[in-house]
Amino acid sequence: MTQGITYSLVALFALAVLFDYINGFHDTANAIATSVSTRALRPEFAIVLSAIANFLGALTGTQVAATIGSGIVTTPVGGHGQVVIAAALIGGIAWNLLTWRLALPSSSSHALIGGLLGATLAALGASAVHVDAIVTKVVAPLVGSPIIGLLGAFLVMIVLLNVFRRADPHRINERFRRLQLVSAAYMAFSHGSNDAQKTMGIMTAALVAAGILPVFKVPIWVMVLAAGAISLGTAAGGWRIIRTMGQRVVKLDPVHGFAAETAAATVIVVASHLGMPVSTTHVVSGAIMGSGASDRFSAVRWGIAGSIVWAWVLTIPASAAVAAVAWAILHAATGT
Repeated sequence: MTQGITYSLVALFALAVLFDYINGFHDTANAIATSVSTRALRPEFAIVLSAIANFLGALTGTQVAATIGSGIVTTPVGGHGQVVIAAALIGGIAWNLLTWRLALPSSSSHALIGGLLGATLAALGASAVHVDAIVTKVVAPLVGSPIIGLLGAFLVMIVLLNVFRRADPHRINERFRRLQLVSAAYMAFSHGSNDAQKTMGIMTAALVAAGILPVFKVPIWVMVLAAGAISLGTAAGGWRIIRTMGQRVVKLDPVHGFAAETAAATVIVVASHLGMPVSTTHVVSGAIMGSGASDRFSAVRWGIAGSIVWAWVLTIPASAAVAAVAWAILHAATGT
């Protein structure tokens, strides 16, 4: 392996770890916003709990990593492939930082997917994109998962409201405030099981492009590295987005938080098992809206929800555009 490949691979891994770290603090709100806003958990404790559960969840499988690393685009071997991957990461990082600055809970997952698509289209054309996999593993979950999260949380809330309709509201809130310790950990675990795998997929694709791995198979050390990076990012917190997720969309009580976290986490865990890189942000946002709407439709601040939806719509094309520009610049600079 030449020094050029070594240096480029180190740079790629540094970009991947940076993306994973940003993913962690960008998406901290997914796991703890509801628990913090309902005062079920102190912010400091919630963040530590989320970081630990994210790390454990990241070690539970590699199905999503395979989809990201080899399922949706064909990455060429050699320096050309490494430039494509670097441009994809730059596109994802740029969009994540922009939406974090604007306090919009957009999807890190689809920012990365958009980056992959933009860089691949710019470098290799449409023939390198696996359209069938994009439709079944990206588009369908993109549209369906937040709807399922919304309906799931709505139904969980309806069941809980009927089961406890004669109970004292204060006592019920206190019980579910304690139960949110479990649901928040479950939510953070599910986040790690899906989001950390995306970076594993990128890292493994980089190793294949560099000729270090003959076939796509995620090494254990890559799993641990990705799990550690996203956990450290989670520990850093993302308070701007936590406020949007936990307070501005709908006012939550502990029972609503429990329903939203439980429904969203279940959707994400199932998607991880099926190898679908869903947006944890989309799913939990939908679940929060569903739990709030169970009281009354007007409880949800649909104007704020609308701005979140626009961020969802723009994520893939915006990150793809940035990645395409990044590829053009890197291609011209490196000649690969």
